[in-house]
Amino acid sequence: MAITLFFVLAGMFVLVIKFAGLKESATLLEEENAMLLVTKLANSPEFSCGEAFGSNRINCVDFDKVMMLKENIDKYSKFWGVASIEIRKVFPKSQEICTAINYKDCGVIEVFSKDVNSLPPSSNFVSLCRKESEDGKIYDKCELAKLIVGSEDKR
Repeated sequence: MAITLFFVLAGMFVLVIKFAGLKESATLLEEENAMLLVTKLANSPEFSCGEAFGSNRINCVDFDKVMMLKENIDKYSKFWGVASIEIRKVFPKSQEICTAINYKDCGVIEVFSKDVNSLPPSSNFVSLCRKESEDGKIYDKCELAKLIVGSEDKR
């Protein structure tokens, strides 16, 4: 009886040690998946610059596409499985929410936001590009921005 009890306690001790880091590993995996989702989102056809600005750029978000997507977001709200998507210009810094009227001088594009429990948002730096014209010449204007994605908390 004592030997059986010893092996049961030893087995429980081994299991406790083995599963002690499981919650931390799951949290790290969720954070890594969120970062990958941000990068994947920036390079998706709905956001990416594609060939519009010369070559196919990585982590380049087309400002014009995002503004049009924002207007028609009800079709895409369940497509990505996230709680919120937002783009913030890093420079020049502005807290003004983007609309069709102030579109060139704003600083925050709230693509969409669901009213659900969400995990802390993940972000990644992207180039936010659009076409500009000056003196009859069209050129590409790119600014540094952060793509911020809030994931749904499904716990």
